[in-house]
Amino acid sequence: MNKVGPRPLDGITVVSLEHAIAAPFCTRQLADHGARVIKVERPGVGDFARKYDERTRGMASHFVWTNRSKESLTLDLKHEDAGPILEELLGQADVLVQNLAPGAAARMGLSFEALHQRFPRLIVCDISGYGEGGPYETKKAYDLLIQSESGFISVTGSPDAPAKAGCSIADIAAGSYAYSGILNALLLRHKTGLGSHLDVSMLESMVEWMSFPMYYAFEGQTPPPRAGAAHATIYPYGPFPVGDGSNVMLGLQNEREWQVFCEKVLNQPDLAKDPRYDSTSKRVANRDGLRGLIVDAFAKMTIDQVVEALEKAQIANARVNEMKDVWAHPQLKARNRWTEVQSPVGALPALLPPATSNAFEARMDPIPGIGEHTLAILKSLGVSDEVIAKLEAAKAI
Repeated sequence: MNKVGPRPLDGITVVSLEHAIAAPFCTRQLADHGARVIKVERPGVGDFARKYDERTRGMASHFVWTNRSKESLTLDLKHEDAGPILEELLGQADVLVQNLAPGAAARMGLSFEALHQRFPRLIVCDISGYGEGGPYETKKAYDLLIQSESGFISVTGSPDAPAKAGCSIADIAAGSYAYSGILNALLLRHKTGLGSHLDVSMLESMVEWMSFPMYYAFEGQTPPPRAGAAHATIYPYGPFPVGDGSNVMLGLQNEREWQVFCEKVLNQPDLAKDPRYDSTSKRVANRDGLRGLIVDAFAKMTIDQVVEALEKAQIANARVNEMKDVWAHPQLKARNRWTEVQSPVGALPALLPPATSNAFEARMDPIPGIGEHTLAILKSLGVSDEVIAKLEAAKAI
């Protein structure tokens, strides 16, 4: 199907005072769906996530992930001529997103209360570690710290040691809630004609995701045990080694699947009625012994044989893939989920956004270099050559 329709956020302009991951992930999703995102960066330095690593042909992996389809404007917001420029930008914008240090935006006159008087249709989204107010308001917050503060680390890892997630899940959670919150605010503005304020807390975003273990431990009950890559309260549900040195992840959800698993995968039908393993709670309590039986059975098989047996038995399963396997994943290839985006280091592969629409194609424009669009943006705002020269001389752009 040729998707020629307009994107849902075409015509929406977002100004973002952003760094690291939560806010850039939010605004990249807005850009994916058509919004113009003007990323305001520090002159000469830019978003500090640009320097996290050099793993993607010299560019930082986090930055490549979260910054395609944006325009980069370098501007020292403390310079005397920066204020009028930012004011002009905000006058043309629909949304302001910021995740500066706590209180920094307000000190620059960028609180919702101050901006709403001048720009009543402007939506202001503040992303912070702990939210506005409360004793933690000014506390520094990074992804790993919020994983810890929210209790996530306490239920993740092995029985001997807690572990963090292998990706920035606190940033992803906050960025996702900010993104959906902005979409809601745009819908609300369509009804009321007025912009609104979004206060997005990384802590609250992660605590929402922690609801299952919190309710499991309700009123002082024992929390879910740390079970590594296995499920804490269902068994067998987790990774198991296979004879060829690989690993398979499988998940049994009910007694019917347990019986089929014993009959058709383990070839031990009598095991299904073993009183040690004939209910979910018993299998969890006796998981060590059961694990040994499964490992022994899988040791005689290759990963392809195990997956084939599990598929025939209609038991949920997955290969425990490494990054190289995901890049070459046959399902992503079959569905044509990879495309390319341009960048300062050339074309790079990029995954199309989830939630594919039949009405429009996602925007997949280049990742910007630091300040790549500065002069074009300033000239479009009517900034004089004299002021531009002054800003350049002061290294304020």
